[in-house]
Amino acid sequence: MEARSITTEIPMAPRMTDDPAELVPELAAVSAALFKVTGNGSVPRSTISLMQLRAGQIAGSTYLTVLHTGFLRKAGESEERITSVASWQDSPYFSAAERAALALTEAVLQPSAHGERVSDELYAEAAEHYGPKALATLMFAIGQVNFFIPVALIAKPVPGRSFSDPWK
Repeated sequence: MEARSITTEIPMAPRMTDDPAELVPELAAVSAALFKVTGNGSVPRSTISLMQLRAGQIAGSTYLTVLHTGFLRKAGESEERITSVASWQDSPYFSAAERAALALTEAVLQPSAHGERVSDELYAEAAEHYGPKALATLMFAIGQVNFFIPVALIAKPVPGRSFSDPWK
């Protein structure tokens, strides 16, 4: 496979032209269930969206990054919070609980040179801010975005198009 030049223009068309949800209609039920699980109220929706934006950035998916940035804007999040998700470790815009959630997201999605991805210390720090149900919800929120990362990277839906119609 030949590497693409960094100056090559990226086409504004999906790689996969058929909507995966139409090809596999069972996806709708899975997607709805995941959204219901992460929307159970134990973790603020803004925290989940911040985590999912960070996951999209880590995965290198413009589609997911644009999608979750749009969700955060619609929810009224400030540009400072949205744009500093990529550098949250030194950003003053996040609470300790949000930092713990972002740290969990990174730990799960990035290899660790030091052993376990999610250390006992990181788990304990997250548990200081979240009860058992909220910790489970955080796990499922990371899983939810991870479920869709292959779609974003393989099918390459068009960034910025409607969430329900990125395939045209």
